[in-house]
Amino acid sequence: MKETVVITGASAGVGRATALAFAARGANVALVARGRTGLEAAAREVEAAGGRALVLPADVADHRQVEAAAIAAVEAFGGIDVWVNVAFTSVFAPFTDIAAEEFERVTRVAYLGFVNGTRAALARMLPRDHGTIVQVGSALGVRSIPLQSAYCGAKHAINGFTSSVRVELMHRGSSVRIPVVQLPAVNTPQFSWVLSRLPRRPQPVPPIYQPEVAARAVLYAADHPGRKQYYVGASTVATIMAEKLAPGLLDRYLARTGYDSQQTDEPEDPHRDHNLWQPLDGTAGHDHGAHGSFDENAHPRSRQLWLSHHPLSFAALTTSALLGAAALRARRRGGSRGPRR
Repeated sequence: MKETVVITGASAGVGRATALAFAARGANVALVARGRTGLEAAAREVEAAGGRALVLPADVADHRQVEAAAIAAVEAFGGIDVWVNVAFTSVFAPFTDIAAEEFERVTRVAYLGFVNGTRAALARMLPRDHGTIVQVGSALGVRSIPLQSAYCGAKHAINGFTSSVRVELMHRGSSVRIPVVQLPAVNTPQFSWVLSRLPRRPQPVPPIYQPEVAARAVLYAADHPGRKQYYVGASTVATIMAEKLAPGLLDRYLARTGYDSQQTDEPEDPHRDHNLWQPLDGTAGHDHGAHGSFDENAHPRSRQLWLSHHPLSFAALTTSALLGAAALRARRRGGSRGPRR
């Protein structure tokens, strides 16, 4: 029997790449997003890849629309086996330059959209005692950076929310699983369609990975949901380690470099369209696909993703790095005190 997968944010970026990855193994794929043009293009690719597609235009910030999408998916395909929460929007700007309504909108999509999707999925999975909900998170949910306060806040909230729900599922002895895939910078269209008030065009902080790398991680998490988290990219692992070992030092580093590293040398058009309130791939828009404009600099694979598939190797690498960094800090502290008399 074919598996049925629901993916939010499926019209572009990581969601689009994930839809194609599931389609390649013949899955039924319910595609959820606001933009109909992007959804219909994604549906054609899913069908060409060997899957069955269902287009479900919906704004994940509205729990009623998410519930309606879940009902439609079940009516079309039967029970839901995998639900993947990806959809988000963002604002690139200092916090003081983000209007209250804008911050609330990002939070409703990027955080409450995951809550709404999780609620709809659990309503179908718990009675069957079967299913996996994959939360597509970010290294920025572990360590925040400047100019993305709304997005970072949402990703931190997803981690806290998911941990709580996971323990509740354990308490009731449920077989439903809810892993998180923590992503690095990914080459998606978001950098050309989110609202930006930066003087120069926004860019992902290197190293950058292709969305297909993220999609492979989502598939692996869906097939092996026993672990709580999966990490993609060297920057994700390095960020987590740095936050644990030297958060104050990382603060100073990001204060010095975090603005320039998120901008190209090209000036931003302050009047360009953005997708905060309306999709840019709506009926009057065009399809943006899975990839952004940084193909030349994006990696097609991740060594850290392989390591996260092999817990003992990943644990050994992490432990070694932590011990090495701790020893270095101890030596530095000893040197700063000078010789003992």
